[in-house]
Amino acid sequence: MINHLYRSQTVDAPLQSVWEFFSNPANLDALTPPELGFRIISPPVNKMYPGQLIEYRIRFLPGLWSRWLTEIAHVEEGRYFVDEQRLGPYKFWYHEHHFIEMATGIEITDRVTYDVGFGIAGWLAEKLWVRRKLNRIFDYRRHMVENAFR
Repeated sequence: MINHLYRSQTVDAPLQSVWEFFSNPANLDALTPPELGFRIISPPVNKMYPGQLIEYRIRFLPGLWSRWLTEIAHVEEGRYFVDEQRLGPYKFWYHEHHFIEMATGIEITDRVTYDVGFGIAGWLAEKLWVRRKLNRIFDYRRHMVENAFR
C-alpha cells in the first residue's frame, strides 16, 4: 500500500547556503537521529549529481541493520532533487526535496512516497511502527535544520 509523508519548514538563510547544505551527501549524517547508527559506505563526494548512487547502513532496531542504496534520480540545481531507493528496507521509496524562495526565507519541503511491502503484515507494521518512526526521523531533521541555519 502506497503511503505519503509531507513535511515543510522555512529557514532564514540564502538559497545558495541551503542548497549547498542539502546537496552535500556528507550532511545526511547530521540530519539522521543517532539511534539509527547511520553510516555512508560509498566513497565521499561533496556534491550530488543525477545518477549518483549512495550506499549506507542504518539500524532500525537494536541489532537489526539494513543496507540502503539510493539513487539521486533528478536534480535541478537550487530547486529540487529526488532520491529513490534501489535496495533497502522498503518495497518502494521516492523522496522529493524542494527549495523555494519566499519572502520569509527558504521553504524546504520533503515529500516521501513509500510502500513498506509485505502485504497485510506490512500494512500493520506501517500503522503501528513505521509511520511513527518516520515522523520521529523527520522531527529530528526539522530540529537539526533549524539549528544549522540559525
